[in-house]
Amino acid sequence: MKTNMVKNTALVITGLTMSLSTWAISANEIIHKSNLAAVYPANDGKTEARMMIVDNQGRKQMRQFYILRKNVTKGGDQKYFVVFTKPSDVARTTFLVDKHPGKEDDRWLYLPALDLVKRIAAGDKRTSFVGSTFFYEDISGRDVNADSYSIEKETDKQWILKAVPKSRTGVEFNYFTVAIDKDTYLPREAKYYDNSGKLYRRITGSNIKNMDGFPTLTQIKAENLNDKSYSITQMRNVKYNVNLPNSVFTEGALRMPPNQWLRK
Repeated sequence: MKTNMVKNTALVITGLTMSLSTWAISANEIIHKSNLAAVYPANDGKTEARMMIVDNQGRKQMRQFYILRKNVTKGGDQKYFVVFTKPSDVARTTFLVDKHPGKEDDRWLYLPALDLVKRIAAGDKRTSFVGSTFFYEDISGRDVNADSYSIEKETDKQWILKAVPKSRTGVEFNYFTVAIDKDTYLPREAKYYDNSGKLYRRITGSNIKNMDGFPTLTQIKAENLNDKSYSITQMRNVKYNVNLPNSVFTEGALRMPPNQWLRK
């Protein structure tokens, strides 16, 4: 009897250990699949975007721009080029990103009114992008390897993951949670909490559409819950596998955008 009890106890402990290991691996697998689905679909892509910026007094501004993206390696290095077309005060403003997961990304912003190419410091990646509630880091996506993940909750339709930054340098949040759609692996909602545990920022993705065979979020909203300001970006005319050349993603293109790729 005593021997059987010992064996049963050992089996229970072994089973629990295996379950916990599987759970932890599942969180990492989920977030990496989500990263591929949301940030790395196809080999490259282009989209027209319209952003509405609403400040804490309800005043609205509109921005229109193109986003060009090219994967260097799937899930790895990546290039982004953003060109603003409207309104006139921001037209010809451009933004270039050389993304390097595991290292600091390189970011440049060209301001045509000053004819100035400004390098965005690594410490500024989580600051406002062109006056919106989106951050520079939101445009190209946060490095998934910068955080540790665990599964907080699972429903029929979603996984809810908790992400804790491995380094606090340049990070204003204590942790965030992200809800990931089980069917598409696309992130539907991210909630950011400060050191006191207060929810202060939220990003939601909606209007999933199939574009060239890839499920795509066509509306993204970033909210500052402290002052009630928010920004909404709508994606239009999304196209994948358009064979963008490397010449698009150069510092020289900041002043002379590749107009042939900025058409519908």
